[in-house]
Amino acid sequence: MLSKKFLLLSALFCLCFSHAMVAADSKTAHAGPTAAQIVEKNVAARGGLQAWRAVQAMSWAGNMDAGGGSINRSRRMGQRRPGRGSKMESTDNKDAAMNGQADKQAQLPFVLEMKRPSKSRVEIQFAGKTAVQVYDGTNGWKVRPYLNRNDVEPFTAEELKSEAGKGGLDGPLVDYAAKGTKVELEVVEPVEGHDAYKLKLTAKNGDVQHVWIDKESFLDVKVEGAPRRMDGRMRTVWIYQRDFRSVQGVMVPFVLETAVDGYRETHKMVIEKAEVNPKLNDALFAKPGA
Repeated sequence: MLSKKFLLLSALFCLCFSHAMVAADSKTAHAGPTAAQIVEKNVAARGGLQAWRAVQAMSWAGNMDAGGGSINRSRRMGQRRPGRGSKMESTDNKDAAMNGQADKQAQLPFVLEMKRPSKSRVEIQFAGKTAVQVYDGTNGWKVRPYLNRNDVEPFTAEELKSEAGKGGLDGPLVDYAAKGTKVELEVVEPVEGHDAYKLKLTAKNGDVQHVWIDKESFLDVKVEGAPRRMDGRMRTVWIYQRDFRSVQGVMVPFVLETAVDGYRETHKMVIEKAEVNPKLNDALFAKPGA
C-alpha cells in the first residue's frame, strides 16, 4: 500500500514539475520586447521622435546602379535617329555583347529631394540627359529623355501605389500609430548574419509590409519594398540598409541595396551627401505647365 501511495505521489510531483517547467519556458519565450517596444527603440536609435518630427525636408545626392543591358539599350534609343531600322539595333546588341558590356552595371548620378507630407523628386543623369520623376503627394509624373520620351508622362497605377506606400521621408515606423498602422512581431531571424526582429506592418488601407530591426543596434536593416512587375508577374522586393550615419541628429543609411525575388543581380544606391531641412520650393514638385 505504501509503495502504491509513493508511486502516486511521485507521478503527481512529476506532473506538477512538468507543468511548472512549461510555464517557465512560456515566460522565457515571451520575455523579449514587444513590437511596440522594438519600434520605440528603433525610433530612438535613429535619432528620436522629436528629432524626426523636426525634419521637414531632406535631400540625398550620390550614385545608383543601373543594369548594363538596359543602359546599352537606353543609350542606343537616345542616340537613334527617326527611321533607323531594327537591323542596326540588332547589330548594336551584338557589338555590346562582344565587348562584354551587356551585363555590366553602370553608376548614374542622382539627386533625391523629399518634403513633407509626402513629396519627392528624383533627377538621374544619363548620357548627358536628365531624367525626372516627381510625386506631389497625390499625383506623379516623369520625363524619360534616355528613351526619347521628352514629354511629361503620368505615373502608372502601380507607380502611384508604390509612392503612396513609402511612408514619407521618415519611414513607416515613426509615428506609426498616428498613421493608422498596426505593428506585430512575427519572428526573430538572421539578416546578413545578425539576428533581427521581423515586424509585420498593416496599414489602415490593409496593405502589409515587413521591416527587420537588428537586435543589437535596433536599426531597420531590411525593409520590404513595393512589389515590382517583372517577367509578367509581381515579385517581392527587399531593400537592405547599411552604413547608417548621423546627419543633423537623425540616422540615415548611406548604402541601400535593392534585391528582387528570383533575380541574382542587385542594385545599390550610395549616398555621398545628405542634408536635413534644405530649402525646397514647392515648385520643384509641381507638374510643368500646371
